[in-house]
Amino acid sequence: MPDSLMYQQDNFVVLETNQPEQFLTLSELLDKLKKTLQQLIIQDLPPDLQKFDTVEAQAQYLLDTSCELDIGPGKYLQWYAVRLEK
Repeated sequence: MPDSLMYQQDNFVVLETNQPEQFLTLSELLDKLKKTLQQLIIQDLPPDLQKFDTVEAQAQYLLDTSCELDIGPGKYLQWYAVRLEK
C-alpha cells in the first residue's frame, strides 16, 4: 500500500519565464495563480477555465488538474509538487 506522504502537495517548485525557480507553499502558489489569472483576458484562458465564475475557483481547478498555464507567446508558468523533507 502506498504511503500517504506520496500524495501530499504542500510544497511546489515554480518555473516562470526569465525567473529563477521558486519554492512555494500551497497557499503561496494559489495566490500566485490568482494574481496571474487576474492579469489575463478571460477570452485568452482555456475553455475549461472560462466556465468558472471566480478567480479562486479557476486557481483551485488549475492546481487540481494541471501543472502549467499558458500566459502568452514565449512565456510559461509551470509548477510541480515537491517533497522537501525525507
